[in-house]
Amino acid sequence: MTNYGFITVAAAVPRTRVADVQHNVEEIERLIVMAEEKSVELLVFPELCITGYTCQDLFRSSSLLDASDEALRLLTDFSLGRGITFVVGAPLRQDDRLMNTAVVISNGQRHYIHKTFLPNYNESYEKRWFSVEALDAEPRIFRLPTGVTFGVELGCDLWSVMPPSTVLAASGADIILNLSASNDLAGKHKYLHSLIAQQSARIMSGYVYSSCGFGESTQDLVYGGDAIIYENGVLLSKSERFALDPQLIIAQIDVERLRNERRTNTTYGRAQGTLMAKAEVIELELDDNAYSMLQRNFMLSRKYNPTPFIPAPEEANELCEEVLCIQTMALAKRMVHTNCKNVVVGISGGLDSTLALLVCVRTFDKLGIDRKGIHGITMPGFGTTDRTHDNAVKLMTALGITQREISIVNAVKQHFCDIEHDINIHNVTYENAQARYRTMLLMDIANQVNGMVIGTGDLSELALGWATYNGDQMSMYGVNASVPKTLIPYLVRHEANNHADKIVTETLEDVINTPISPELIPADENGEIKQKTENLVGPYELHDFFLYHFMRFGFSSEKIYLLAQNAFEGKYDNETIRYWLKTFMRRFFQQQFKRSCMPDGPKVGSVSLSPRGDWRMPSDAVSTLWNIE
Repeated sequence: MTNYGFITVAAAVPRTRVADVQHNVEEIERLIVMAEEKSVELLVFPELCITGYTCQDLFRSSSLLDASDEALRLLTDFSLGRGITFVVGAPLRQDDRLMNTAVVISNGQRHYIHKTFLPNYNESYEKRWFSVEALDAEPRIFRLPTGVTFGVELGCDLWSVMPPSTVLAASGADIILNLSASNDLAGKHKYLHSLIAQQSARIMSGYVYSSCGFGESTQDLVYGGDAIIYENGVLLSKSERFALDPQLIIAQIDVERLRNERRTNTTYGRAQGTLMAKAEVIELELDDNAYSMLQRNFMLSRKYNPTPFIPAPEEANELCEEVLCIQTMALAKRMVHTNCKNVVVGISGGLDSTLALLVCVRTFDKLGIDRKGIHGITMPGFGTTDRTHDNAVKLMTALGITQREISIVNAVKQHFCDIEHDINIHNVTYENAQARYRTMLLMDIANQVNGMVIGTGDLSELALGWATYNGDQMSMYGVNASVPKTLIPYLVRHEANNHADKIVTETLEDVINTPISPELIPADENGEIKQKTENLVGPYELHDFFLYHFMRFGFSSEKIYLLAQNAFEGKYDNETIRYWLKTFMRRFFQQQFKRSCMPDGPKVGSVSLSPRGDWRMPSDAVSTLWNIE
């Protein structure tokens, strides 16, 4: 596939005149040209758009059917030398039967797909005029020169118990086109969206739907002109309802993403075997020059969310509560299983340890265990600031847990003497010695109180390897292990907004506003944090974006770079994005050894780096294929 796996598709709603075939053909041609100008590669029109869907007994007229046949010939000629494939609806005589047909037209080629299921509201509908395709007819899918495949179904085929699109997708169709003529009723539009969303998600496909509009409304029926494009359950584009003018909606479908999803989801492969789907594949030919022009003119037009892990505002409260509940139930199970009544958490006053503490409090409350069994340990060192220290102490006091403070300064100084390290050299030895000593303290205190150490490291740190091996990388249970850094402020704020204690709320808000830092380097002359993580490894919003698209869909570095340019336009320049993407890929591959022995922790979202389930990667894999210049 070219263009990073994207294909530009469109759904058109022409202003049809019932039984005025010449007008309808001219309108269709006009919309085809308009779509070509916008680099559309695949275009679908409504059901029976050549004649009009509501012709009723005029479908028995040879004059209308002859005109329809001639219109298809004209449109086939019109397609010559073009780089666009389009699908129109027409009545088609087949021996002694009349079929409701979708006609696929591409550079002088014409192929027919007949409707499988006819509506049965009453006999005045399609069954009065049309016959149905045999249910055991061999499915057909079409392949474009780029390798993208599509299948076609008509109208209420989608509403059936076994839509043809299910078999078409199982046969390999990336995209389903639906030519429809669905009249509007109160409440039907919402159900239609639900139906298309669910079907496109179920079969992991793109779904392009076009239904007739204003020009078809006649007698008892009104047609609102629905044009709808979904990708795997996500709405990409939709038309204006009840518009008087013709409409053309355009979207870019990511076929690479769909195929990666199908390969990852093993139930999809099993379904292919169960349905025994073997479709006839029809290779479509397009004019080389015209099609090459379309490919060269590609520009990514769909907008990407720069923060894919963060919920929409209207969903934030529900999602945050759900994540916290998953973390809580996971820790509760581990505590009940081990008959544990005490946990030990290192509290730094930063976001990660704060979230871990909040999860511990929730868990103890749920299990009915005294919060004094939560042992919060502050371990000030060379880089600890008053702000983070005071927030840690205030939070522990307000939450009513057992708190203990152990300075690591003298012990680490002695350690530097033992290993002959100059304390003025602030290198990796200087930093990691502090992290490992803190972990040793936590583990030993856990032995003292017969408890377990709760890890605080998050998903983003695991991806970057931003943790000290056998230091903060290690614990007895990591409650934040699959929580991305960009989501943590939302979880902490959710608790702040729902906590009755004013001190807790104010402290949590200040924690959220504190710069992210391991505080392993001494503070500046004003006592402020000097070592800021995002200055060293890069912005977490970029890294979480890279992580999501790399892990979730298996995209190449080049494609991730393209999507990031789109998502962060106006915030980061291209060179900055490229630099941090190179950093992400380098660190992700180099630091796998830390993830290969990470502790247990709950999976809360679609991306996890657990070596026991979601991500199994050799620690010595070479990153050459993912390097970006």
